Amino acid sequence: MKLKRSMSLLACTFVGSAVYSQHASADDAAELAKKLSNPISSLISMPIKLDWDSDIGAADVNRSTYFIQPVIPIGLNDKWNIISRTIVPFHIDAESSVAGVSDTTGMGDILQSFFFSPKAPTAGGLIWGVGPLLSVPTGSDGLTSDKFSMGPTAILLKQDGPWTIGFLGSQLWSVSGDDDVSDVSSTFLQPFASYTTKTHTTFGLNTESSYNGKADDGEEWTVPINLTVAQLMEFGKQPVQFQLGYRNYVSSPDDAQGDEVMDWGLRFQVTFLFPK
Repeated sequence: MKLKRSMSLLACTFVGSAVYSQHASADDAAELAKKLSNPISSLISMPIKLDWDSDIGAADVNRSTYFIQPVIPIGLNDKWNIISRTIVPFHIDAESSVAGVSDTTGMGDILQSFFFSPKAPTAGGLIWGVGPLLSVPTGSDGLTSDKFSMGPTAILLKQDGPWTIGFLGSQLWSVSGDDDVSDVSSTFLQPFASYTTKTHTTFGLNTESSYNGKADDGEEWTVPINLTVAQLMEFGKQPVQFQLGYRNYVSSPDDAQGDEVMDWGLRFQVTFLFPK
């Protein structure tokens, strides 16, 4: 079964990553849980994620995507950080919807962002960051845009007690690549909210909406709503957060019959934390 194979491969990845675990600092669990809700916090982390989508298209096929997403803050001076966020879809397994046609497997395109962000929130408690976003066509055949793309990205959020509420957005345009494939004009919008309990359990709600302005059959929106629950734990002195999520697509591109392609999916994530 595809999902069982996916979970087995993900478990192996988690075990391998644990070899590189470092000892946590004096940051307590409550502070770490709060930092994890902030995508541009000054915390080195290594999320490893599986997105499993089901009931895709008329044939109800499945798609598994494995990601490594290292987040590395770099101090520029006493007032500013650069936050490096890298998304590497290192393995994709997409079932074929056509009988007799092989599944598509391989790597996807790497997405790299850099956020220039003040170390301290504003007087009103706002946390923000802006910077460039790059998409590198590292993907395998059938899993890549074949275009080098770039554009701006920005994030704004506020943390008030157990609550974190914010918005992340970006825009990509292709600047070079294969002239025989469609240009890239992709918008990403992610409003998000989370609540962290005193036991370091975090409940999250977000959308990861993307807009394709250069689709072959017209402009297209893909809008999944994600519900997640995460628990921060400690193994020895290594803090680790486990997350489980459910995703429902309220909008997605249509197939040839006019039906929406995407239906629902699950998310499994383990995040290794490396406090200073």
